[in-house]
Amino acid sequence: MPSFDVVSKVDAQVVENAINVAWKEIVNRYDFHGSKTEVDLNKKDLTLLITTENEMRLGAAIDIIISRGLKQGLDARSFDVSKEHYPSGPMIKKDIKLKNGLDKDTMKKIAKAIKDSGLKVQAAQMDNIIRVTAKKIDDLQQVIAFLRKGDYGFPLQFDNMKS
Repeated sequence: MPSFDVVSKVDAQVVENAINVAWKEIVNRYDFHGSKTEVDLNKKDLTLLITTENEMRLGAAIDIIISRGLKQGLDARSFDVSKEHYPSGPMIKKDIKLKNGLDKDTMKKIAKAIKDSGLKVQAAQMDNIIRVTAKKIDDLQQVIAFLRKGDYGFPLQFDNMKS
């Protein structure tokens, strides 16, 4: 039976490239001239730590990082900027986590949406992926089109298509 997997993953090398390009832009921008701004990427946890002097520079650094990520092919929803910044002496810091993998609530929401769509497919949750199977590939393509229309808070990729 034809099947595919619904996943949400971020390539660490693409993230590193985007951060390096963003860092070069931050260093060369006039409004960051003489600032003590730092951007640290933890590849193991896929987290960013931005340290700077004020909220204006913090916002500009986040905008630069997200725009460079978009140009590298990362989805803006991959960056979890919901956590508030916190003071650390004269500096402020902000942790940005990159979303890698689907959480249980989102997987349930996606599986329910697939079942409620009325298409003749089966959706099974496995670890942090959803495997969708059907009798015809056309049904799978309709599911992909259906999922692309919805917003689930995570960037979705469709991998491992088997016929």
